[in-house]
Amino acid sequence: MFSSEVGKVEGFIIACRLFLKIKMRGVTVEEQIQWVLLYVQGGSVDIWKENVLEDLESRKVEFESAEEFLLELKKEFGGEDEESVKVVELKKVE
Repeated sequence: MFSSEVGKVEGFIIACRLFLKIKMRGVTVEEQIQWVLLYVQGGSVDIWKENVLEDLESRKVEFESAEEFLLELKKEFGGEDEESVKVVELKKVE
């Protein structure tokens, strides 16, 4: 479970990546994101989760991959500055 505790998002994301690679191959991106959101609850993350669900349902936002969604989660709750997140994004492009 991830409840927006400082310093816990990285471990949560790693666990999600592993599960998605092992158990959710061939599953749609939307279903993968919904699975991740099942384990995102408590604290300030509940409001963020509601907003993400509303945006997904209304098609205001679409993620190309579960990885893109996890990066958004990290940006929101990782406590990292924007520059370091962009470095991670650039490394994925290489």
